[in-house]
Amino acid sequence: MSDMANSSIEFHPKPQQQREAPHAGGFGCTLAELRSLMELRGAEALQKVQEAYGDVSGLCRRLKTSPTEGLADNANDLEKRRQIYGQNFIPPKQPKTFLQLVWEALQDVTLIILEVAAIVSLGLSFYAPPGEESEACGNVSAGAEDEGEAEAGWIEGAAILLSVICVVLVTAFNDWSKEKQFRGLQSRIEQEQKFTVIRNGQLLQVPVAALVVGDIAQVKYGDLLPADGVLIQGNDLKIDESSLTGESDHVRKSADKDPMLLSGTHVMEGSGRMVVTAVGVNSQTGIIFTLLGAGGEEEEKKDKKAKKQDGAVAMEMQPLKSAEGGEMEEREKKKANVPKKEKSVLQGKLTKLAVQIGKAGLVMSAITVIILVLYFVIETFVIDGRVWLAECTPVYVQYFVKFFIIGVTVLVVAVPEGLPLAVTISLAYSVKKMMKDNNLVRHLDACETMGNATAICSDKTGTLTTNRMTVVQSYLGDTHYKEIPAPSALTPKILDLLVHAISINSAYTTKILPPEKEGALPRQVGNKTECALLGFVLDLKQDFQPVREQIPEDKLYKVYTFNSVRKSMSTVIRMPDGGFRLFSKGASEILLKKCTNILNSNGELRNFRPRDRDDMVKKIIEPMACDGLRTICIAYRDFSATQEPDWDNENEVVGDLTCIAVVGIEDPVRPEVPEAIRKCQRAGITVRMVTGDNINTARAIAAKCGIIHPGEDFLCLEGKEFNRRIRNEKGEIEQERLDKVWPKLRVLARSSPTDKHTLVKGIIDSTTGEQRQVVAVTGDGTNDGPALKKADVGFAMGIAGTDVAKEASDIILTDDNFTSIVKAVMWGRNVYDSISKFLQFQLTVNVVAVIVAFTGACITQDSPLKAVQMLWVNLIMDTFASLALATEPPTESLLLRKPYGRDKPLISRTMMKNILGHAVYQLTIIFTLLFVGELFFDIDSGRNAPLHSPPSEHYTIIFNTFVMMQLFNEINARKIHGERNVFHGIFGNPIFCTIVLGTFAIQIVIVQFGGKPFSCSPLSTEQWLWCLFVGVGELVWGQVIATIPTSQLKCLKEAGHGPGKDEMTDEELAEGEEEIDHAERELRRGQILWFRGLNRIQTQIRVVKAFRSSLYEGLEKPESKTSIHNFMATPEFLINDYTHNIPLIDDTDVDENEERLRAPPPPSPNQNNNAIDSGVYLTTHGTKSATSSVFSSRPGSPIHSVETSL
Repeated sequence: MSDMANSSIEFHPKPQQQREAPHAGGFGCTLAELRSLMELRGAEALQKVQEAYGDVSGLCRRLKTSPTEGLADNANDLEKRRQIYGQNFIPPKQPKTFLQLVWEALQDVTLIILEVAAIVSLGLSFYAPPGEESEACGNVSAGAEDEGEAEAGWIEGAAILLSVICVVLVTAFNDWSKEKQFRGLQSRIEQEQKFTVIRNGQLLQVPVAALVVGDIAQVKYGDLLPADGVLIQGNDLKIDESSLTGESDHVRKSADKDPMLLSGTHVMEGSGRMVVTAVGVNSQTGIIFTLLGAGGEEEEKKDKKAKKQDGAVAMEMQPLKSAEGGEMEEREKKKANVPKKEKSVLQGKLTKLAVQIGKAGLVMSAITVIILVLYFVIETFVIDGRVWLAECTPVYVQYFVKFFIIGVTVLVVAVPEGLPLAVTISLAYSVKKMMKDNNLVRHLDACETMGNATAICSDKTGTLTTNRMTVVQSYLGDTHYKEIPAPSALTPKILDLLVHAISINSAYTTKILPPEKEGALPRQVGNKTECALLGFVLDLKQDFQPVREQIPEDKLYKVYTFNSVRKSMSTVIRMPDGGFRLFSKGASEILLKKCTNILNSNGELRNFRPRDRDDMVKKIIEPMACDGLRTICIAYRDFSATQEPDWDNENEVVGDLTCIAVVGIEDPVRPEVPEAIRKCQRAGITVRMVTGDNINTARAIAAKCGIIHPGEDFLCLEGKEFNRRIRNEKGEIEQERLDKVWPKLRVLARSSPTDKHTLVKGIIDSTTGEQRQVVAVTGDGTNDGPALKKADVGFAMGIAGTDVAKEASDIILTDDNFTSIVKAVMWGRNVYDSISKFLQFQLTVNVVAVIVAFTGACITQDSPLKAVQMLWVNLIMDTFASLALATEPPTESLLLRKPYGRDKPLISRTMMKNILGHAVYQLTIIFTLLFVGELFFDIDSGRNAPLHSPPSEHYTIIFNTFVMMQLFNEINARKIHGERNVFHGIFGNPIFCTIVLGTFAIQIVIVQFGGKPFSCSPLSTEQWLWCLFVGVGELVWGQVIATIPTSQLKCLKEAGHGPGKDEMTDEELAEGEEEIDHAERELRRGQILWFRGLNRIQTQIRVVKAFRSSLYEGLEKPESKTSIHNFMATPEFLINDYTHNIPLIDDTDVDENEERLRAPPPPSPNQNNNAIDSGVYLTTHGTKSATSSVFSSRPGSPIHSVETSL
């Protein structure tokens, strides 16, 4: 009690508790007391509450709040509470400042090389050799007699530096705006999270950040608790506290055993009310965050020291990951910024392509420099036979620097640093626009993955249907009513039982409110199925509110809340005579099995035998289900005062029921869904419906939506049948069996969440088709979490979805509508196309610029395109083009083709044809201009000009023509599938038009007024027109290329495949370590062999294990030894020492896989039997799969355990 010594309880006897010494601002508890209270758990906490406050209502009194009415909604009081107890807001980590981003952009190797070259060039230009020696050094400074020209030597260096600064600022600005968008997105996601509190006795939905200490909050199934609190009243409440404690078992909470509810934990079952006791940084999650925030900075300092000692340059500081802090770190990262998934397919392909191009560029630039230097040396010292004089050194060095700069510019132009930029811009732009299409993207790459989706597993309720349910048919008192019966037609006893059964046995948070506007439909609040039943009560001209007032929620004796296992909900109330009555409602086929009686038309009980039940199913339930109705059975049971059952034995309690009614609830299909599903099917995406409903209902709805068509070959299965088909005798799931089922499966009814997860996992892991399936899943319930996580893209429902589902998803559908998924597919494909357009443009420029610089340098000792001009071209083609082409809006035509699939190369044959075709045109024009241009235009030749000579018109024309051709080719690049009309939809993209016109304007300025820094001399109108004419020629040439059929060009190679089988390097593995997401580490074809190998080893190990006895200890088993060692010696495997902290198996699958994965250790081939498990994982090259095995690192010691997740 020492920490509570300042509390007034010690000084006052209990009765005086109301007249306390005022503590914090008139409230009866200080912040510190509440914080220390929340650190206790279970019985301790309960004891503390009892000692300090008497009970929870005592605590409420101290906090000046009422357990039933909540706080008075008065702004001053709320503000005061915020000042004393803090706000419910955890300040995010500081974003990187603009300067930090600039510093990061400067780390680019090519830029550093350029900076060095520019500085050397600057330094040398200020050193003027003594004049009289100039003769001795050959024709070196022949052009430098003119004083002004010699002075201008510094301009080139300065201009390079300036352009470097431009590139850096643009990159930094892009990163900064991306970061800002992300923060906006995060805060938007956070603002969208609302929580139900009671204020002034009214239920209100308030943003999570508006919660204050003392609020009475309603917690229910599926909530993510936003603050710490103490439970006032709960029904069957179970909480998943694994996010704080790491314990995966659900914790039961009740007001009399363990009332402490912690922020950041998930409600898995039940409901209740709590009083909020700690918010924001004072809540348990907040405390962890603040520790992380503070710890992060200190660790960063340590990190810096450590890195400095290694002598390595600390480029990006990251807090060290400590083993214990690892999990927290991860969670904090998840919240602070969007969690990293493993590189998406697209990024993988792009990184690989960029590396290849970069290598080629490096080789080219090195050759360029070497050729230039050799040429110069041979010409000066061999042919002219000069001697290297000391005073000439600076002049010669200046030449070498000039050559070096040319080499670097070749490299700069070759390296497509615009690629990552294009991806980022395209994704960021798409994400922003997708918000308008009701898609809130939580993970950037989900957007692009969606474009490759081949299968969508959708929920029925709320996604395909409107989720506005109404009772349309009922079976009451032996009569099947096709519409709502008149109240007079029913016996008063039945009516009364029905009204009570529905009003009491449903969440009290569910209600029907009057419509907001005149003539609108009444508002349904809470669970939609319950709303339908309450609506039925109102349609029978009865009212549920008086019943609820007569029996308030805290008078309910016991509640068995609905969950996916029970598929029913039951409530027990105490009757006036001391007995109990249980009301139950649930899926009709489940509850009818538990009914032994039924009410007849006079309201009397009659026997309900299995034969009657089968009759009822045939005559009542199946016809309802075939109309697409969901059937719910309502039943009750009485217990006398003497025979109180054991309430924890649920099967006993909910049995021997009397059926009151069976109702058919209609949930109409959304009008726009059939069209959306047709679009999906046309786009090569299979839509499957996974629902908890009865199979007939599901089939009827699927037919209405167009998921199944009469006459097609399809399967509609129930969960049980599905499991029977995919499991072997031992009850294990077999991929081969699954592969027989899923391709034809269209409807999975009465499915449990595990079935959904099994199906998704089975489709993703399947290797039957030519391509791995990319699966999108929609989900709204807490139990959909595993399936959403497992899927390539998880869609959570923004309106009906629980917080747990949103947390596990990649995209949140803000309008819960299936059509928004189709929009997501469109945007995803658009991202892919935008990147391809950009690549097509970028690579044409790269090929041309590199070849021109290279050949020009070799033949004329000087690149026709100067360093600064190259940088300008680089800016056009990288930064601007990525902006222009990456922001093309999507069109419906994107949905007319099949998905690309994971291994389709980025650059198709058609694109390769375009790239090479345009390159040929551009090179022809430029070389013609370079070698005979001076004759054609009748101007001085710019070739072989001495150092520091003034810019020539000749080279200016080449530069100008080059840029014009790029501008017009940018228009060609808008189409990548060989379409003819390249202008189609061009005005729909204002960014594109602005950039093309803007670039043109700047080009005019550069050429006419650029002068020395840009090595340009002004051109006449006629010369300008020629340049434009050649540029427009690009468009004409584009049409010529389009006429050549791609199929004839067998020789063209595609490029930019995904990372191949044997190309995962050590660094990539190390790099990928933080970003591995097992859903992405997918099976590729090579793995089947890998599995077989492992299976064989496992079998061998088992055999060996069986034979193993003291006799065998000393003997070597040749068979096992050779197989294992051959297996280990094969070069396809890479032993990775640094993948320690990656869990091998997706947590959700651990339980199923655990039993069958423990392969026993083999006898050791070397006599000692101390098997060492060093935790080194073997990963096959390139297949980033979840199959890794644990091998010991010494080839001599045995394999301790081969664990594979198959």
